[in-house]
Amino acid sequence: MLRPLIRCLALLAMPVALRTMQEVPMAFTLTSSVFKEGAPIPAKHTCDGADVSPPLAWSGAPAGAAGFALIMDDPDAPGGTWVHWVLYDLSARSSALPENVAKTETVKDGTVQGRSDFRRPGYGGPCPPPGKAHRYFFKLYALDAPLGLKPGATKQEVERAMQGHVLATAQLMGTYARQKR
Repeated sequence: MLRPLIRCLALLAMPVALRTMQEVPMAFTLTSSVFKEGAPIPAKHTCDGADVSPPLAWSGAPAGAAGFALIMDDPDAPGGTWVHWVLYDLSARSSALPENVAKTETVKDGTVQGRSDFRRPGYGGPCPPPGKAHRYFFKLYALDAPLGLKPGATKQEVERAMQGHVLATAQLMGTYARQKR
């Protein structure tokens, strides 16, 4: 007698539990398969290695995201923040960037690359002076509209174009230190 009552109450409570779970938005996160948050970036992805971009993946993008932009910079650079990578107009359908994104103004999938402080499009890996580790921030922005900027835009131009269009931001920070020779 008690078992059917418990089963009935459990079935009644289930829709409430499911509805509550659906209302909790998933966190917008950015990760890499080659380094974790706060950990060293492998040498392969620096000027001491092949200097290829690391693979990146994201999840939990907000509803209404029409595209993404990514900026990587080093706030610990001796002359002030150094910009290592600027990408924009990444497709809303995308959820990852592969390792070794081509260093071209426009990537095969239509993603556009801006100009870094290395004065060229594409990824420029960590290359700090020997000594203390620097922090490298990969910041991914979910946007409600494509930016439509021409290839080669600077970080400042991308940030200006993003104003009022950022739905959410995800960040991944890695470190890198070069040995004294």
